Amino acid sequence: MSAAAKTWVDETFEGLDWYGHDLSGETYRDCTFREVDLTESISRTATFESCVFANCRLNASAHSGSAFVACQFRRTSLFSATLDGCKVMGSVFVECTLRPMSVSGGQWRGVVMRGAKLSKLELAGVPLQDADLSEADLSGSSLQGCDLSNASLRGATLHETDLRGAALAGVDLNLAKLRGTRLDLAGAVVLAETHGAVVQTF
Repeated sequence: MSAAAKTWVDETFEGLDWYGHDLSGETYRDCTFREVDLTESISRTATFESCVFANCRLNASAHSGSAFVACQFRRTSLFSATLDGCKVMGSVFVECTLRPMSVSGGQWRGVVMRGAKLSKLELAGVPLQDADLSEADLSGSSLQGCDLSNASLRGATLHETDLRGAALAGVDLNLAKLRGTRLDLAGAVVLAETHGAVVQTF
């Protein structure tokens, strides 16, 4: 943890070189980060609430137990970033570089990643309830065991995507692009029902 963890509110950080910066334990609320280089930065239990990251670089950064709640990421790169047990609830990603990226656990409920390129990502077990993944490319990705309840997959590409064990309540797979998509029995039932089938177990 940084020597003197601080709290910033309604501050703007612009054009800064924070390469390798340690953000651990720090709190940022309603702050704007514009063209800030956060490559290889680290954070443990840091908090970002309603912050904006615009044209920033978080390449190869590592975050553990940190919170990015209701944040906006615009044209920001998370190339090779690691997010372990992070809370990313309600955050919006627009024209961001999100692959390759390592994600494990945490809470991604209500995240908006419309049109994002998420192919071949390992997202197994990540909670994605109410997420907006419309038009996203998830081809070749693993969503095994994810909670996708009420998520939007309208127009999403799910070619070769692994959905085994995923919770799909309220998900209309009929609106997604499926080819070689891996489903378990429960997922197959959901898919059949979206096509109007009546599935009986006897």
